[in-house]
Amino acid sequence: MTAQWYVLIEEDTRMTRHIEGKELRLHRWTLTGTHHIEGDEARAAAVAEDAALHYVPQVLARHARPGDEPARHAFLAPDGAWVVLVRQRHRECHIRVSTARLMHSREEREAPSKTLKEKFRSALEGPPPPGKPWAPPGKA
Repeated sequence: MTAQWYVLIEEDTRMTRHIEGKELRLHRWTLTGTHHIEGDEARAAAVAEDAALHYVPQVLARHARPGDEPARHAFLAPDGAWVVLVRQRHRECHIRVSTARLMHSREEREAPSKTLKEKFRSALEGPPPPGKPWAPPGKA
């Protein structure tokens, strides 16, 4: 596999819900963008810097007006990741922009459908025992 570089954007996605008269602000750290970069690690780092300096998170973008530019504080961590605090009109959020090399990729594979006979058998016998959890090689 040749080196395939990506810029990853993670952001604090937020939703506000009203439950039983109370306002709940739900935060969730989510990978919101995976962008394939043509080129090497240096090109990916340059694109990540551009994203850190210009990307507007959805929490702010949905309330922005044309021409708005949010306040931005971008920090470069020793590992090369950018942590960015973005503020606009009493709203603020943070994002993390990093570069990564794709090391493994596998498509989803579904098991074949059960026959009617197998469905009846599993209904009578119950579910099969769960598989063994992952363990490092050499561990019993």
